[in-house]
Amino acid sequence: MIRVTVSYPAKDGARFDHDYYRSKHRQLILDKLGHHGLQSVDIDRCIADGMGKAPPVLAAAHMIFDKLESFQQGMAAHGKDIMADVANYTDIRPTVVVSEMM
Repeated sequence: MIRVTVSYPAKDGARFDHDYYRSKHRQLILDKLGHHGLQSVDIDRCIADGMGKAPPVLAAAHMIFDKLESFQQGMAAHGKDIMADVANYTDIRPTVVVSEMM
């Protein structure tokens, strides 16, 4: 199992529509990647760091896939559509981390 974490670094003056991200973009991910081994998508609205100060990340998505190749195949097939939707909710360039779940 792998976890793909897509996060959006906090930046002064950045635009981020959490409602759109949670409802519309999450559904797009489910619709496009559900047939490619996607098992779940959790969405975070980050509220603080470990010391109670502003978080270094505004939001994140955590997607669980059966294997790395499933994620890669899904993004090869639908990545352009998914990435094109990013402009609808933010002007922040996301970062992606793929982790093996242990």
